Amino acid sequence: MSVIPINVYGDKILRKKTGLVSEKDIEKLIPLIRNMWDTLHIANGVGLAANQVGLDKSIFIVDVSPVEGYEKIKPIVMINPKILISSDEKIKMDEGCLSLPTLRGEVIRPKLVKITYQDTDLNEKTIEADEFFARVIQHEYDHLQGTLFTDRLMDGQKKKVKDDLLRIKNRQVEIDYLITDL
Repeated sequence: MSVIPINVYGDKILRKKTGLVSEKDIEKLIPLIRNMWDTLHIANGVGLAANQVGLDKSIFIVDVSPVEGYEKIKPIVMINPKILISSDEKIKMDEGCLSLPTLRGEVIRPKLVKITYQDTDLNEKTIEADEFFARVIQHEYDHLQGTLFTDRLMDGQKKKVKDDLLRIKNRQVEIDYLITDL
């Protein structure tokens, strides 16, 4: 088992759009993806994007199976994902993020998404997800675009979290998983 420190608010890689994974990249990325799973589980998260662990590649992992009602959804690796359809119907839900430890906020997102991606064999797949599963996918997809959930907060909420963001950036938060150094 190998755990990777998680980049947190203020780390430049979180604001950069990630690069695509090519066929020549995949073999060397498989061990990193395994390490991402270890990191996700140690941190008790449900999703993790490659740039959150310092890799400029379009990959994220999702495991919502520990969440009540989602036990039957298998953990998934999405490489070079692209959201094809987002529903007009939106839902508001509380979100958190391993790169924004201790911070939570209500975010409005589409209730349903259809996404295409490649698996670790670079086979193309397409799935539909709704409710919480769709939210996690959209959250991780946003990471690959350089977007954090705090960017989606209402203006009033953004002002309320300003001090928290500064504490996170300065590593002045207590958490039980590894984060990058200043």
